Amino acid sequence: MVTYEIAAHLDERLWPSYEAYMRDRHIPDLLATGCFHSASFARGAPGDYLIRYQAPDRSSLDRYLAEHAEQLRAHFAAHFPDGVELSRRVWDELEIWP
Repeated sequence: MVTYEIAAHLDERLWPSYEAYMRDRHIPDLLATGCFHSASFARGAPGDYLIRYQAPDRSSLDRYLAEHAEQLRAHFAAHFPDGVELSRRVWDELEIWP
């Protein structure tokens, strides 16, 4: 399994609209690509958010990045042109314990 992780830090004025956009639009759109089988959305310190998408394998993530990422990122940027700092990381699961 591969985890695609996006950390976001937002200006306070954006918190409510960001949370609504992520829940109602962006995360469902990303899952609709078929490249990921689940997602989680978390809030940490004020203004800090973490979104994790679980892909079954690296080829699924690569397909998302090649075929869908540009359009979804552009849609996000149109809604949040400023006040958002993003960082992305990819994690390859090595092992899991019950």
